[in-house]
Amino acid sequence: MTVEFGPRPGTYGAGEIVTAALSRPVPADDLPARARLEQALEVTSEPHVEGAWHWVDESTLHFRPRTYWPAHTVVRVRSGLDGVEVGDHDYGGPSDALEFTIADRIEAITDSATHRMTVRRNGQVIRTIPVTTGKAGFRTRSGIKVVLRKEPKVRMRGDSVGIKRGTKEFYDLPVLYATRVTWSGEYIHAAPWSVEAQGEENVSHGCTGMSTEDAAWFFRTVREGDIVEVVNSGGAKMAPFDNGIGDWNMDWRTWLAGSALATMEAGPQSSPITRSRLHPTT
Repeated sequence: MTVEFGPRPGTYGAGEIVTAALSRPVPADDLPARARLEQALEVTSEPHVEGAWHWVDESTLHFRPRTYWPAHTVVRVRSGLDGVEVGDHDYGGPSDALEFTIADRIEAITDSATHRMTVRRNGQVIRTIPVTTGKAGFRTRSGIKVVLRKEPKVRMRGDSVGIKRGTKEFYDLPVLYATRVTWSGEYIHAAPWSVEAQGEENVSHGCTGMSTEDAAWFFRTVREGDIVEVVNSGGAKMAPFDNGIGDWNMDWRTWLAGSALATMEAGPQSSPITRSRLHPTT
């Protein structure tokens, strides 16, 4: 068994998470094997943080701190699986290590009720932006998302999100300064056609629209992994794993419930894994 870690080496925002893709699945009912594997996947950081792995499925784990990474953290991830028995007749092989850094903590909080986005750097407000978010029938997802990528120009079409051609809601537009926050097509972007509504009402099909000037500033300011939160939108909650990085919408207790190490640590003393070794390496 080998493991491929993500993200790529580089510099990211404080909401970035570590991913581990296993070459072979580990069944959910084999808790000791999962615990041994978690012990072998080492995450260290400077400064030290509290964190844990969470099993997304039988061959994918995510690691996140209890709270966002501190600004300028250095994160190192390595596999100690090589030669380790994981399950019956299943041994680990060599895998590449990973190192990445965290930049300033950028948080963009959009309040759909006030039609304003507040952007903070390391806790200090650096810009307040009039915006428009999803209207009735197209409410913007609520909760915490993470910047996935930045695309200078995107062609947005209604049929890509289920809006039929020929209907009054259909659109086909070139869009500038598009910052993607979900894989299904939610962006923060320039919307010059809705400037009069920005700061006043919600008229979009789910994206967060702003002036071209503000969108260009936002595009230049944020990076992959930065935090984007939407409140008071009336939209569905951002899912944890299936449409981008929604991991931060899961409370810490629930997150730990997805860790074999934490589960066995909380279990009986007769656990086959030594209790003193159960703490995630952070």
